[in-house]
Parts: sequence; C-alpha cells; structure tokens
Amino acid sequence: MLNIVLFGPPGAGKGTQSEKLIEQYQLKHLSTGDIFRANIKGETELGTLAKSYIDKGQLVPDEVTINMLKAELEKNPEAKGFIFDGFPRTTPQAEALDSLLASKGTEVSLMLALEVPEDELKTRLLERAKTSGRSDDADPAVIQNRINTYNKETAPVKHFYAGQNKLQEINGLGGIDEITQRLYKAIDSL
Repeated sequence: MLNIVLFGPPGAGKGTQSEKLIEQYQLKHLSTGDIFRANIKGETELGTLAKSYIDKGQLVPDEVTINMLKAELEKNPEAKGFIFDGFPRTTPQAEALDSLLASKGTEVSLMLALEVPEDELKTRLLERAKTSGRSDDADPAVIQNRINTYNKETAPVKHFYAGQNKLQEINGLGGIDEITQRLYKAIDSL
C-alpha cells in the first residue's frame, strides 16, 4: 500500500498536486481541509467547531481530526493507498497517524514536502481567494497567521519523517506539470 503525506505551507499547491498523484497512482485523497469544508458547508456540529478554529487561522484539535480520518480510512478498506493532504500538522498527529496506520497493517511510505518561499505563498493565497471564494485566503492578517502557525507548529513534522528516512523535499516553484514531475520522480524512486 502506498501512503503519502503531501506536506507544505498554505498555498504550496498541495490540493493541485494531490489531484495529479491520485490519478497517477490510484490513491484515495484524504484532505482534512476538504473534509472540514464539507462539514462547514453542511453546518454539522464538527463543521461549526472546525470553522471557529479555521477562521482564526488556528489548527483544529487533534482528537477531532484523528477520529475523522479514522472514519475516512474505514470507509475505504479496498484502497491501493492514501494521500494525506494537510495532515499530519503536528508531531503528535504524525505519531497518531503512524499508530492508526499500523493498526490497519500499513505505514506512511513517504512524506513529500513542497518548499515555497513565503512571498510566493502570500501571492498564491490572495489569488486563490479571488477564484475559489475561500474567505480564509482573502485576509492578509489571517494568511500571515496561517503561515506563522505552519512555521511554528507544523514545519517540525518534517523532522519526524526525516528521522524515519521518509522525507523528500520538493521544489514547489515552477509550472504545475514541472512540479508534478518532481513528485513522480520521488515516488517512483521508492
């Protein structure tokens, strides 16, 4: 089973690249952001709770996120593998993901970390706000808080996977297809 953690700051291109990887490797996409947005749109209890954190640029509590992912894994027992987009965001989440996957007889195969300079991230997010209607991308103060949260709380997760020799840092600048080819090369070298 091929299980990939697609990693990077807000605006690095995780969603765009996930689509390419899913098609190439027949993986099931698990995006915590998409799951949260679906719950927010549906005005579920989880959605309301998640929105209160997301609107401030904060992380949704681990227990909520992990239980939600467990349910998604269990909905797809025949999957060839999963791509985790936007998760794990903290070392405790990475540890919990390892435990969850081990209980299913599998593990994370690779972390692909998209590396993009902060100025480019801000440009991409403001542009995405215009085209996608995502309110969390429209406010420069919220964008900066999301980037700061990533740098402080999320970026250290790379060290967790580096310690397992599963980290591949990928240059996230350039054309979409150019970046996709870099990701394919990293996966195909497994």
